[in-house]
Amino acid sequence: MLRSVWIFGVGGLFTLWYAWKVLLLSISRKPEALCRSCDSAARRWSRAVLKLAGVSVQIEGVENLPVDGAFIIIANHESWFDVWALAGFLPIDARFAAKKELERIPVFGRAWRACGHISIDRSDHASAIESMTQAGLQIKEQGLTMVFFAEGTRCPDGTLQPFKKGPFVIAIEGGAPMVPVGMVGARAIMPKGSFRMRRGNIDVRVGEPISVAGMEHADRDRLRDTVWDAVARLRGGEGRTSCLPGEPPLDDVPEPSKSNPS
Repeated sequence: MLRSVWIFGVGGLFTLWYAWKVLLLSISRKPEALCRSCDSAARRWSRAVLKLAGVSVQIEGVENLPVDGAFIIIANHESWFDVWALAGFLPIDARFAAKKELERIPVFGRAWRACGHISIDRSDHASAIESMTQAGLQIKEQGLTMVFFAEGTRCPDGTLQPFKKGPFVIAIEGGAPMVPVGMVGARAIMPKGSFRMRRGNIDVRVGEPISVAGMEHADRDRLRDTVWDAVARLRGGEGRTSCLPGEPPLDDVPEPSKSNPS
């Protein structure tokens, strides 16, 4: 337990370094330059935290990542270490969608917003819809790749939960292919509800892109099921759904014709 406390302390200093660096850069740099700086800082921060915790990361299937254009990554979520593994080792620049509670972390929350990551308020359905629409605009108009943990929450026993519909509607609206990613090993390092960290390895398994060409809003459930099956296979199993998430679902996303803000 003392080791975990030490990691939290030093890791907190790494996080403050990352956040202050981003905030200082946000004052002096233009948006495009800031995006590049955010990605570089996030990569260094994530790798530093993983090394500190004694966690190694192996990535399979990097060749499946699209070379041109924006796309959406859909990954399962077992632990906080999933985020660091993706941010630190995927050879792409991307923005994450995550729960709004992250914005409440002093300094870090401001850096999170400055870098253009999306915060979703799971307790306010209207706000959640607005955030998802914003994510869609980032993909469609700015060409930014987005990362979604589509289960909406972590499950203590590591089972793969049903996916929320929002990311799949966004993909269809923006014409962005979806890349399934299976994460294995993070739960053994630090499961939900525990603050004890163990050394370990995380496998990041990138699947083949799933095209949304020709799909319409009515196809969102079929697309969701297809991606869920792909993530389940990448994890090494068919997945189970015994642990139902407690947060309200984010299923209602505006139709494509209504998604443009005024």
